[in-house]
Amino acid sequence: MTLDRSVLAFAGFMVLLSVALTVWVSPWFVWLTVFVGLNLLQSAFTGFCPAAMVLRKLGIKPGCAF
Repeated sequence: MTLDRSVLAFAGFMVLLSVALTVWVSPWFVWLTVFVGLNLLQSAFTGFCPAAMVLRKLGIKPGCAF
């Protein structure tokens, strides 16, 4: 799996996790969804993604975007 797909999979997992936490734990977890969405939006424009940096250090092969 390339870095690009890993970042997308991680973002999708975080959105699903935050929705589940919002439903079953506290409505305040909706802010985690907002944070993930804003991070995806800013990385689309700037190319800077903290998750990509962490995953790259874990040894995942780079893709086209990151």
